[in-house]
Amino acid sequence: MHVNFGQLHFSASPWVFAFGCAALLVITILCIMGVSRSLRPGRTAVLEVLRFLCALAAVLLLWQPEWRTVIEPAQQPQIVILRDKSGSMSTADAELPQLFSPTNEIVSRAEFADQIVASKFWEPLEDDGRNEVLIEEFSPPPPVDPATGEADPAALALAGTDLNGALQDVLASYPDLRAVVLLSDGDWNTGDPPVAAAQKMRLRDIPLFPVVHGSEVRLPDLDLLSVSAPTYGIVGENVQIPFTIESSLSRDVRTVIRLRDESGAERVKDITIPAQSTYYDAILWRLKNEGSSTFEMSVPFADGELVDKNNRRKFTMSGRPENIKVLVVETLPRWEYRFIRNALSRDPGVDVDCLLLHPQLGEGDGPDYITAFPDDLQDLQKYDVVFLGDVGIGSGQLTEEQADLLKGLVENQASGIVFIPGQQGNQFSLLDTELGGLIPVVLDDAKKGGIADPTASPLSLTTEGRGSLLTMLGDTEEENPVIWRSLPGFYWHAPVIKAKSGADVLAVHANRRNQYGRIPLLVTSRAGNGKVLFLGIDSAWRWRRGVEDLYHYRFWGQVARWMSYQRNMAAGKRVRLYFTPERPSPGDNVTLNANAFEANGAPLEEGTVLIDLTAPDGNTRRFEMTPADGAWGAFTARFRVTQPGAWQLTARTSDLAEAPDDDPAVVQATLLAQGTQLEKTGHPARPDVLQELANISRGRLLDASQVGELLEEIQTLPAPRPEIIPFRLWSHWITAASLVGLLSIFWIGRKLNGTF
Repeated sequence: MHVNFGQLHFSASPWVFAFGCAALLVITILCIMGVSRSLRPGRTAVLEVLRFLCALAAVLLLWQPEWRTVIEPAQQPQIVILRDKSGSMSTADAELPQLFSPTNEIVSRAEFADQIVASKFWEPLEDDGRNEVLIEEFSPPPPVDPATGEADPAALALAGTDLNGALQDVLASYPDLRAVVLLSDGDWNTGDPPVAAAQKMRLRDIPLFPVVHGSEVRLPDLDLLSVSAPTYGIVGENVQIPFTIESSLSRDVRTVIRLRDESGAERVKDITIPAQSTYYDAILWRLKNEGSSTFEMSVPFADGELVDKNNRRKFTMSGRPENIKVLVVETLPRWEYRFIRNALSRDPGVDVDCLLLHPQLGEGDGPDYITAFPDDLQDLQKYDVVFLGDVGIGSGQLTEEQADLLKGLVENQASGIVFIPGQQGNQFSLLDTELGGLIPVVLDDAKKGGIADPTASPLSLTTEGRGSLLTMLGDTEEENPVIWRSLPGFYWHAPVIKAKSGADVLAVHANRRNQYGRIPLLVTSRAGNGKVLFLGIDSAWRWRRGVEDLYHYRFWGQVARWMSYQRNMAAGKRVRLYFTPERPSPGDNVTLNANAFEANGAPLEEGTVLIDLTAPDGNTRRFEMTPADGAWGAFTARFRVTQPGAWQLTARTSDLAEAPDDDPAVVQATLLAQGTQLEKTGHPARPDVLQELANISRGRLLDASQVGELLEEIQTLPAPRPEIIPFRLWSHWITAASLVGLLSIFWIGRKLNGTF
């Protein structure tokens, strides 16, 4: 029940109104009786009036009084035409209605919006000053560099469509808003969901009229989505560069992927992209020069494709010489050991130390030999890769403490370890140590001597092996399977049962299998920050037949470089820094790992590692890395990539906090964040988003053929309602204070009336 007296409004249920009136009637009778019976009628009359006023105030509070101020619209109702200027509006899939083109011409979404704005369809709304029409734009594309004709890649990656932000800005900027006409494809990709803005429009009775631009079906297109190139590669060695292509074509496409550097040199690979699918592959590139180079990967414009802007990507990669430190530990000088030692010794990028623990002759000696296992951390941590042959725990071999050191070297110092078991079965004794957990396969301890075959058996590459850089023995991907099929086979292999969970099987026994499938013989895995490789044969040296060192040297050289890659991303005299992922996208978290050393080369125990992080926009901040478990001078930290471009990392130990950046003890690295371009052409429009916004705001979604109906929809809208500002008297503190004051005066008056 509502009762009002001008601007004063009461709201209460009927029985509350009735109860209040009855209470006032009873109190009035009691007041009259009190005055008539009083010996001091004058004073009593004043007190009874106060009593009645207190009762009246209490009853009125029960009726929830409000003082409502009504503000009539002082300006013209405003209608805003909100136009999407984002990059996706350049997609040419909008059909002009006959209102604009008798031939129903197909134009870009931006041109369709231009036609609507140029038609000035809203002019009848402005007749007689009934409405004020305003045109606003949002999400403009980044400016184009006049010299190159292209937008800055970093700015392009950040550019997106914030539909919610655009609607919120309109609501905040125009207090007399009557309706909003949205010219957009609905493809929002940044900011909060636009539903929040639509709900605010509903609360303010402002309908949204989206005019959908573009087709709901994606245009036929090949999109080179990403190129995952490594940060650096070794000069003279192959680098594997993965890429991803998305196809919306209705047929398979036989084409090529082309990789070209800034000097004009290029490599081409034949590929077949399945219809309506995402295609993953990689291409090889042999780095010839040191330093950073810019590359461009591209796929040719295909027949039937309508968008060519996304067929190429540029990226940078550095070439550098490498000096890898390798330790080879073996017992008997079997053929596999001899040829691995020769291959690594003759590799100009590898510095090899050999430890031969002969059971009868003792430690080996001579060039490239050491006579004892390095038990000190500062001596062991210098090795990037450790090759462990037919060696185990026991007298004249390794100790359990040395096995623990090898495990720590791999997990905490990002080194690699290669297990190459032999016919003595010594590696079985490693299974009872901490190092045994790193072996990526399950071995059959009933056959410690391995399994011998009377005839040679070849290795067969798995799907992972065919795409791995470790097994790339040819100069091109096409010739690599042919090379592996031509390699001489082996007569002995380790008693492998199966690969452990999480391991990658690169090659299997071509002729033997068990209940788990084919026997895995070339297996890799990760262990902490390092890498592990298991080779279950001892006949890789036979690959030299007919080709000398070509494939044997290439394989072991690739193993050494693959295992030491992450450890040598950025290395200085006092700090070694590496990070994952190498090429993050904005929004990704990057994990930093560092190994820090004392001035004498021992792992850092006192102090920490400081990181100066400089974002692409020039902002720099310093933070401290957290020590990892163990005494290996290992530290870790994480940060979030917020923008594309080059992030500069400078790492130093805390005792060198004020050292200049060019100090040899300070290490610097560059992390390249190549963000995925948010605004893409060729993708379908999203009328479902626009329909939801229209429904929530009580508007209507219109397509290209219904633009003419837009005027009628807006003209039939009710006039803007006046703004009502309620002032709740029943819940205001002044009201409560007034009531308490009246009751206090009444109580004091009663006391005085009875005293004199």
